[in-house]
Amino acid sequence: MSEIIIERLQKNFGNTEAVRDLSISIEKGELVSLLGPSGCGKTTLLRMVAGFESPTSGKIFLRERNLVEVPPQKRNIGIVFQDYAIFPTMNVFNNVAYGLKIKKFDKQQIASLVAEYLELVGLTGYEKRMPAQLSGGQQQRVALARALVIKPDVLLLDEPLSNLDAALRLNIRKEIRKIQQALGITTIFVTHDQEEALSISDKVFVMRQGELMQGGAPEVIYRRPNNDFVAGFIGKSNIMYGKVLDYTDGVTSVEVNDKTFHVKTDEVIAKGTEVWVSLRPQYIRLNEQSTDTYDNTFHGTINYIEYLGGLVKGEILMSNGLTLEFEQPIRGNSAPDLQKSQEVSGIFSSDDLVVGRNIRRMD
Repeated sequence: MSEIIIERLQKNFGNTEAVRDLSISIEKGELVSLLGPSGCGKTTLLRMVAGFESPTSGKIFLRERNLVEVPPQKRNIGIVFQDYAIFPTMNVFNNVAYGLKIKKFDKQQIASLVAEYLELVGLTGYEKRMPAQLSGGQQQRVALARALVIKPDVLLLDEPLSNLDAALRLNIRKEIRKIQQALGITTIFVTHDQEEALSISDKVFVMRQGELMQGGAPEVIYRRPNNDFVAGFIGKSNIMYGKVLDYTDGVTSVEVNDKTFHVKTDEVIAKGTEVWVSLRPQYIRLNEQSTDTYDNTFHGTINYIEYLGGLVKGEILMSNGLTLEFEQPIRGNSAPDLQKSQEVSGIFSSDDLVVGRNIRRMD
């Protein structure tokens, strides 16, 4: 039985559908991410699980108990907000102890649990410090300890890393994942950062305009997106639109701007069907000899290029008017011999492409 079941959840603000007929399930001990652009409904969904918003319709089950009519304080849910929301007039000890005092734990229990969870987040010795004396990362750890010390059934994280600098975000997200796995606590993590979601999640649920676009393991979401929005939103991807010309022996031929691409598919798509095609920039190989495993070739001109240390990125204008983004790793100490306005040839395998009929468009 799933730990959390969200069943046909709907949230309207006037005529606006913030969350639209959404259903997901989360297993015990999983960390799942709600991922999507700003305004997609992910935070509204989190707030309904927490009890801060009431759904227009639908159900939220936690261990078979419908939470819709249960007030927030009786749901036994821990939450870390984007701005941490720690109390500025309380020291670290009292911030972490706050929920325990509300639950009327005795002083000895409070002291023991606060010490345990401050050690868990690496803040032993910080008990008497005030929030103003802490860095952003330390404040985030205090908020995490406060959410966990009450031993909640579920932990909710609402973009908890967004106020941290890039290097600190990497370190803190690793710590969050390690702590979550050590405690085995079911966790819902809200983010708009694709890398963040892919790196720490057991499952990712991609949302757009209140709808669930796709849910599943990170590698499935990345490698087998089920519509063009997911393909373009999760990582970099060249998204093209065309029509099916033919299907032969597991390979679909698609015409895009008078250029034919060959895509390996398990599904037969009828001739003339409008489809989207996705190609990751890193799958393009420039100025290499074609082999039997590469079923697609092209020629074009580099119209933009940039060097990023161990990587070179750019754009190629193909002879049929399409523009493809590419990424090439730099191996050794010599940069690849690529320049702006240079004519190049490229190859990529039919395995490197994804094709689908579910067109949602990025715009």
